[in-house]
Amino acid sequence: MKKQLFVVGALTLAALSAQAKDIVDTAVAAGNFKTLATALQAAGLIDTLKGKGPFTVFAPTDAAFAKVPKADLDALLADKAKLTAVLTYHVVPGKVMAKDVKAGKVKTVQGSELTVSTSGGVMVDQAKVTATDIAADNGVIHVIDSVIMPK
Repeated sequence: MKKQLFVVGALTLAALSAQAKDIVDTAVAAGNFKTLATALQAAGLIDTLKGKGPFTVFAPTDAAFAKVPKADLDALLADKAKLTAVLTYHVVPGKVMAKDVKAGKVKTVQGSELTVSTSGGVMVDQAKVTATDIAADNGVIHVIDSVIMPK
């Protein structure tokens, strides 16, 4: 009986892990993107990033958002248009894996370009990429250590 329960439990776990997760679900499951999830909801971008994609998201962690002065972050969260511009600046169309990253300018969903540099580690504007290739069914997440702002 114990062996049967183990097999059923293992099959259930396998079925749960096989379910596809979009970028939003993947970020929420990681646990260190609570502020990003709150910001995406405030900007009305949840459905977009749950969409077909593919997207490449440079995702700031909660620690990255903590670097933004509280008054500035509160003001940003209260200004939907500015918040949307900042968040979509963190998104690049297509699925760009770490092995495919090249230095240069990259057009964002927001419309401006961000600068990627690859000497001494990968940087996106002034943010350091700290983890790469977190796969989602509609794209990929690369973790960054700072919130980047459009010019």
